[in-house]
Amino acid sequence: MSLRKVIRSIVYKPKNILELIQLKAKIKNSTGKLQIIIGAHTTDYKDWLPTNIENLNLLEIDSFDNLFGDKKADRFLAEHVFEHISYDDAIIALKNCNKYLKKGGVVRIAVPDGFHPNPDYINMVKPGGHGEGAHDHKLLYDYKTLSKAFEESGYRVNLLEYYDENGQFHFNEWDSKDGHVIRSKRYDKRFNEPLGYSSLIVEGIKD
Repeated sequence: MSLRKVIRSIVYKPKNILELIQLKAKIKNSTGKLQIIIGAHTTDYKDWLPTNIENLNLLEIDSFDNLFGDKKADRFLAEHVFEHISYDDAIIALKNCNKYLKKGGVVRIAVPDGFHPNPDYINMVKPGGHGEGAHDHKLLYDYKTLSKAFEESGYRVNLLEYYDENGQFHFNEWDSKDGHVIRSKRYDKRFNEPLGYSSLIVEGIKD
């Protein structure tokens, strides 16, 4: 093992273990709604528990088992996470979420919108695009492909914000308390600027 790996194991592993222990305790002792942010990074919302890959790996059912035990979530929120994994992996992730979601529970996903009519936007967010993080983007969803992923994973689809094939923007009222999305029509000031930045926002509901 290299010196760098040794140092990383000493410095980072205890912190990650402590965070995991604290998160597991919060989930185990939760009595109200159990609402989970996926790929939170530093995001932290009231009444939501943030997770990152160190404590919840979307592609590993054992990671869900370890974190949730016999608990199930009311809601999952993932803002600009799913564009970083392949379509096949998205199906795995959504099925794993489904297993640990209560009946009637919801997964809310926001990703870059592949039907956005502004070519500058597309060039920024497409895989290999010039926008922040786009070098790691695996695909560019539109409302059809993201809806299909939800349906293949056993969910009923609810479209919140999206562009259609004709470049027409659609908005259906949604509540920030049910999963706040910063990069959205309501909360991203760029929506009314020349770039017109927005996200494709879709929910999957477990019946």
